[in-house]
Amino acid sequence: MKRKLIIIGSIAVIGILIGFRLVANKSKIDAKNKVPETKNVTIPVTVAEVKEGLADQQLVKTGSLIPFKQADITATSAGKVLSVKYELGTYVTQGAPVVKVDSRLKELSLEATELNINKLKKDTDRYSKLLAGNAATEIQVNDTKYNYENALNQAQQIKQQIGDATIEAPISGRVIKKDIEPGEYVNVGASLGTILDVSRLKVQVMISENDVYKLKEGQHVQVSTEVYQDKKMDGVISYIAPQGDESHNYPVEIVIKNSVGLRAGTFVTVSFLQKTSQQALLIPRSALVESVRNPYVYVVENNVAKQRKIEVGRDLGDQIEVLSGLKTGETVITTGQINLSEGATVQIAK
Repeated sequence: MKRKLIIIGSIAVIGILIGFRLVANKSKIDAKNKVPETKNVTIPVTVAEVKEGLADQQLVKTGSLIPFKQADITATSAGKVLSVKYELGTYVTQGAPVVKVDSRLKELSLEATELNINKLKKDTDRYSKLLAGNAATEIQVNDTKYNYENALNQAQQIKQQIGDATIEAPISGRVIKKDIEPGEYVNVGASLGTILDVSRLKVQVMISENDVYKLKEGQHVQVSTEVYQDKKMDGVISYIAPQGDESHNYPVEIVIKNSVGLRAGTFVTVSFLQKTSQQALLIPRSALVESVRNPYVYVVENNVAKQRKIEVGRDLGDQIEVLSGLKTGETVITTGQINLSEGATVQIAK
């Protein structure tokens, strides 16, 4: 029994000694790996001044496609609708009859007017013969002719009204809106539907004064969209506004043939295949600490590094356009950022 106690005690003592040894070793390792204080360390860096400069790049604008033509189907006659020859999505041809309004009363009125015309024509012929034989007066002849010609005009008006009862498609295209059904009553001028022509499409972009004078109507441009990334479409400048807005930007309209089935409203990019130069706030690309998706830089203020979030614009190779976050004349760090943190003391290398 005594022997067992001696063995157990020995094992416990050995375990305690091993524990002390491990704790001592850990303290030495931690001390060895401890990062030395850099609070008062001055970090050498190189810098560049934030400047404005001319940025050359391809003249590219973005916009949304709009229909080449859009028109309402408008009622040209009042009355009860007898038939509607379209549904949503129906393709109609310009001039094709699409809505029929009841014109039966006008047709009856035309028949009565034509009977009166026949009678007045006979009266005119008869009075003319009587006048030749001094059996009628010139006043009677003139009155009869007036009534005859007036009846002819009435007949033409009624025929026009009957023709207006058949409403035609104002343009060729697909119906995108239907506002009428057979049996409803319509008034003159009421909208019965809308037709969209997307066989061609247009996009309008704003061009600065510096660039608009380089463009000409009829000039070809390149149009692309994310929907069909592998296809470049040919566009033609169809209109350049003769007057700009208050910011000296001019509306320019481009027309493209819709050969790939694009839809109005699609976002597109227009490349004018020529260079443009614009004033921009520029910094070296090396000043960015992270990517252009999460950009920030270090600015030197009284030999102290200050972290600054920025918004970037165009990537111009060795330079980056800055849209916000910096001002002209400020100093950004271009090398040495890897060792920097907010508030670190820096020394600008000459």
